[in-house]
Amino acid sequence: MAVKIRLRRIGAKKEPFYRIVVADSRYPRDGRFIEEIGYYDPTAEPAVLKADAEKAKKWIATGAQPTDTVKALFKKNGIL
Repeated sequence: MAVKIRLRRIGAKKEPFYRIVVADSRYPRDGRFIEEIGYYDPTAEPAVLKADAEKAKKWIATGAQPTDTVKALFKKNGIL
């Protein structure tokens, strides 16, 4: 099972809002997930990222691969 840490879009049209989730890579973007570890709001000024760093590090240690976007967000906020 290939596990990814990725963004799940829940915002309305033209108003993006994302939850950061751990999901099997075979499931669709907004489909089933294993655990929610935070959220990302790009519409706020400045953009808001709130994530549980301990859960993120635990999942990465157990083999979950963050997507490129999530990896960049984590590096920007000091989680990685």
